[in-house]
Amino acid sequence: MNIHFIAIGGSAMHNLALALEHKGYKITGSDDVIFEPSKGRLANKGLLPEAFGWFPEKIHTALDAVILGMHAKPDNPELLKAQELGVTIYSYPEFLYEQSKNKTRVVIGGSHGKTTITSMILHVLNYHDRPVDFMVGAQLEGFERMVHLTEKNDFIVLEGDEYLSSPIDRRPKFHLYQPNIALLSGIAWDHINVFPTFENYIEQFQIFVDGIVKGGSITYNIEDLEVKKVVEASENAIRKLPYATPEYTVEDGQTLLETPEGPMPIEVFGKHNLSNLAGAKWICQNMGVDEDDFYEAIATFSGASKRLEKIAEGKTSVAYKDFAHSPSKVAATTRAVKEQYPNRKLIACLELHTYSSFNPEFLKEYKGALDAADVAVVFYLPESVAIKKLEAVSTDQIKEAFQRNDLEVQTNADAFEDYVFNQNFENTTLLLMSSGNYGGLDLAEVKKTIES
Repeated sequence: MNIHFIAIGGSAMHNLALALEHKGYKITGSDDVIFEPSKGRLANKGLLPEAFGWFPEKIHTALDAVILGMHAKPDNPELLKAQELGVTIYSYPEFLYEQSKNKTRVVIGGSHGKTTITSMILHVLNYHDRPVDFMVGAQLEGFERMVHLTEKNDFIVLEGDEYLSSPIDRRPKFHLYQPNIALLSGIAWDHINVFPTFENYIEQFQIFVDGIVKGGSITYNIEDLEVKKVVEASENAIRKLPYATPEYTVEDGQTLLETPEGPMPIEVFGKHNLSNLAGAKWICQNMGVDEDDFYEAIATFSGASKRLEKIAEGKTSVAYKDFAHSPSKVAATTRAVKEQYPNRKLIACLELHTYSSFNPEFLKEYKGALDAADVAVVFYLPESVAIKKLEAVSTDQIKEAFQRNDLEVQTNADAFEDYVFNQNFENTTLLLMSSGNYGGLDLAEVKKTIES
């Protein structure tokens, strides 16, 4: 097949392009800008566009399909040409469904935890040499790509994102997958630029549950009240399988999971990650992995990239970075790190970076999110607010939102870096949370400082 990607450089899009190239498809693509690591990975397979920009002449009737990425605009010249010529146009999730409509589709949904749960499932299956197709939102150890597609595998495991499918398809991605086996980990309002009210956001998960194939199943986090309400109210003819956080203890910075064979040391930590583990366990069992095999494999799981990733460790100090940015994720991650190192000072730094986090109403959702930290820091760049064409946010607004009088607010990248490096890290845990890059903070220098 001949496939052209409009906006090939995105994290998800370039991985799909690589997966299809690996499958033997002929791939072309365009984008107006491509950053690393996408740029190098595409170049390595000969898929990097010769020039950046949009070129309608790349669109022709010999193409079997065009895949449209979210980075493109509805008036994209290549998209307009494809529409004019009548070339089949797919969004990313539409194409994944086309590739998997004859497989058993396992879809992991939720406002938080879905990348980690999907990663856990894939780690367990890979450990036991059980090949499956997949799409996951993080680079995993032992996996070449974030997307893998074949003709022969019976199962496909998909991370079910609730964000929009494409510039011309405003449906959430996970509405298109029609799962046979599904999981719902948690619901906490997010993406307010698309879902302006909490009720509207919850409705997307109701549609997801109602879209599960008749006779299929939903494994759901019964400890999340919104999830419980959505799943238990659904009249879809599916099996409903609740899960809860398993018993565990923490001893000297080591988390021990209670199993039928006794306490077992694991590499991930935090209540939210133990909950994720419980969900992954039930999905793996639905896919034919028995409990003993699950425990054997999960003991070696060290986490998905950018999710509570240890970046440095000294004699009495340790540093983690985490993708957490929404209020629920920030609160869960901060609590998890404090629980893991209760006798160390916790310095928690959060970068406000997303559209939602600068909205005055949504900002209030961060109340108490950094309460578990001994030292709490919020960093943001006023120019980021301006670029997003939002009203300026004040330091007082942020302190009021987090409900913490001693909150340190930093608005300059150099000053933030100075603040971090001037801390005393003896008997300390440093936690850096952001979906951005902390204003260009030198993580190599952080590593050197912590380990010295």
